[in-house]
Amino acid sequence: MNWAEITGPPLRLPPPPPGASPAGGGPGDGSGSQPRRWRSWLAAVAVVGLVAGASGVIVGSRLVPTSGGAAQPAMPPSNEPLVVAPSDRDPLPESAPTMGEVDIVEVIEGVGPSVVSITTDVDSGGMLGSAAGSGVIITSDGEILTNAHVIEGARSIRVRLAGETEPVPATLIASDPSNDLALLRIDATGLPAAVFAAPDAPRIGQEVLAIGFALNLDGEATFTRGIISALDRTISTAFGVLNRMIQTDAAISSGNSGGPLVNTAGQIVGINTAVARTGGPAQASNIGFAISVGEVLRVVDELRRLGSGTRIEGFLGVGLADRSDGGSGAVVSGVEQGTPAARAGLNSGDIVVMVDDIVIDGSLALIAAIRDRGPGDAVSIIVLRDGERLEVETVLEARPDS
Repeated sequence: MNWAEITGPPLRLPPPPPGASPAGGGPGDGSGSQPRRWRSWLAAVAVVGLVAGASGVIVGSRLVPTSGGAAQPAMPPSNEPLVVAPSDRDPLPESAPTMGEVDIVEVIEGVGPSVVSITTDVDSGGMLGSAAGSGVIITSDGEILTNAHVIEGARSIRVRLAGETEPVPATLIASDPSNDLALLRIDATGLPAAVFAAPDAPRIGQEVLAIGFALNLDGEATFTRGIISALDRTISTAFGVLNRMIQTDAAISSGNSGGPLVNTAGQIVGINTAVARTGGPAQASNIGFAISVGEVLRVVDELRRLGSGTRIEGFLGVGLADRSDGGSGAVVSGVEQGTPAARAGLNSGDIVVMVDDIVIDGSLALIAAIRDRGPGDAVSIIVLRDGERLEVETVLEARPDS
């Protein structure tokens, strides 16, 4: 099966009039002695394969630095607490409403004002243009959450609020490419902050709405309806491995990257990130993915503490393979000397089945679990070795290339 990200193939817009420059451009944009060619993306994409070459995923828009545009002054993270609904895990099966029992228009009117359009200026190999995605307001004083791939490398970021005609400049507080989330800030107050569902709220079968600026169409956000089809998926994308993902059949399209997936109460249960697309002999229908609210809340907290820059991911130092006997776990195919894995005493042939409290059902899950942690983090690893269950401990390092 081939997977594709929610952006799909690049959408190219007509070139601007002669002498025009991209919105938000600064000195040097379009004014050099060499002619510039123009191209616009709703998102740039590239197909990649999963581990073992079984399939691949493309996620959102991959951006590169622009050649012009003044960087916005730095803004600190908000001091406002995020609004998280109390857990209703126990009574949920008996009391949870369905879309047929609630006024879906009220849900849309309640959460819609919190969803924003995000536009950036990009330059790929001298080809100037723009990329677009979605985001969601998470504090009333201007914090906005989106996918890291939506803004990666952008020199100029603009946000258009619901009901507004003009975008406003945004600054990047911090990003976590390993978990595909980024925190932005705009200079504004009194904004309609979205409410997060409790981390244990998402359940298979729950009805949900995916919200975002699909295809970058004129006007306000698009709302599509579906259910949570599965939980705790792990996928490999063009930009990393993501775990604890929500799978949904709500329609997700180009431009939805960074928009929220909400429940019938209008609470965020995930951030829309990827979608499966048919390719080769395999068929895929209505399979999209969102970063689950539990992961979102954890990463936002880390990004706020980080304050600026990019989070550094953890490194273990093993080669991996999936089991071929139908069992669960990640097979250690090699151990690099002088690494945390070597110090833990891991051996080739060990089958990793758990990292701390995370069940490892394959190599992708192990990659994601380690990258979720940072240098200096102590981890407990449970392995199967010659039929015996062993527990080892080690302290992760920074990746050698970080």
